[in-house]
Amino acid sequence: MRLLYDLTLDELAAVLAEWGEPPYRARQIWGWVYRRGATTFAAMTDLPKALRDRLAEMFSLSPLQPVAERVSRDGWTRKWLFALPDGAAVETVLMEFTDRRTACVSTQAGCAMGCPFCATGQMGLLRNLTAGEIVAQVLHVARWLEAHGERLTHIVFMGMGEPFANYAQVAKALRLLIHPEGFGIGQRRITVSTVGIVPGIRRFAQEGWQINLAVSLHAATDALRDRLVPINRVYPLDALMEAVREYVARTRRRVTFEWAMIRGVNDTPEQARALVEHLRGLRAHVNLIPLNPTLGFAGEPSPPERVEAFRRIVEAAGIPCTVRVRRGIDVAAGCGQLRVEAQGRRPLIQPAGPPLPALRREGR
Repeated sequence: MRLLYDLTLDELAAVLAEWGEPPYRARQIWGWVYRRGATTFAAMTDLPKALRDRLAEMFSLSPLQPVAERVSRDGWTRKWLFALPDGAAVETVLMEFTDRRTACVSTQAGCAMGCPFCATGQMGLLRNLTAGEIVAQVLHVARWLEAHGERLTHIVFMGMGEPFANYAQVAKALRLLIHPEGFGIGQRRITVSTVGIVPGIRRFAQEGWQINLAVSLHAATDALRDRLVPINRVYPLDALMEAVREYVARTRRRVTFEWAMIRGVNDTPEQARALVEHLRGLRAHVNLIPLNPTLGFAGEPSPPERVEAFRRIVEAAGIPCTVRVRRGIDVAAGCGQLRVEAQGRRPLIQPAGPPLPALRREGR
């Protein structure tokens, strides 16, 4: 059975045309799905019953089956673990702030990038998600918020998986979400995060979107980044930064650089100064993220004084730098953590390469 969310408006119209339905039916169905929050075809009461029955036979509106749900003690973070029809599992997080409600969605079941401090990277890649499976996560969060008198304001592609390793389906999901007759969210309210897939960054720059780009950098020297972000061995820092500069020149958009602060590993003044050299003259913002502890990584979050010292070095160079508010630590909100716990607290695939202690820790 096909997932309705996998279809563009034109693709749905083509299917309905083959069934002999008038063109406006596609927009009616889209209105029910994206604007009115329908989760069954039976709810689409202005469609003929015969059409509703045929849609129900051919298409699914329920690809996500909740397996686990966690709510943080402060009530600001909610995390779901969903099972997909083939047994794959993905996570989706709602992060609430005073001025916004953000859905953090997954793009793959697992991840092949192998970053040792990331729970998803520790489990390996099972498969890519389809555009519809990505969209379904957004709609689930939006419906939950609407039921509680709130509205989804932002979307970040920062959950399980590397978005640019699943580029075609991620791009299709983005088109569905920004389509004025679909979900209709503003492009500048969406952020896509990559660990540094250079061809994906260049392709993203060609799309003509105003969607935000974030780069998970985590190290400013190739020697350290090779260990923390193994894709750096394929796309080293010079190549990555060249692609980012091309992106900024083409889009005029600011790029956010994410940096998981790991005590004694990448939180040193030397790393901060190396980061500054990479970002000089670039329209950039640095987001420091205290490490989310995971079962498969022995590293510790940087203490506040080291985070603050790092931030001061970056800001002294005229580069905006903020420390992300830690959210959802008590609900395993780091991507992949809830899935690992639900499956017996073990990764699907053991991480390759030496464990953290083999890393040279600086400035202890």
